[in-house]
Amino acid sequence: MPYISANDLKIRGISAIEAMLAIQPEAVISVRGKERFVVMDMDHYHYLRECELESALAQTRADLAEGRFVKGSAEEHLARLKAA
Repeated sequence: MPYISANDLKIRGISAIEAMLAIQPEAVISVRGKERFVVMDMDHYHYLRECELESALAQTRADLAEGRFVKGSAEEHLARLKAA
């Protein structure tokens, strides 16, 4: 995966990010040769966030279908948390 070095980012600024995002959905920024940050446009971020939420919803539905849940009051829930 191509990277944008921190030095290149200092020199070229946002144009370095824009050039990378023109050819791939995410731009990895490296600092001293190590991956440190990922930059993406907002549409891609919202898409990934939606995928994350859909996955959580699917897991919750599976837990409910398999009976992996507990009914109780808020006080009972806090007591379980303290006991854990």
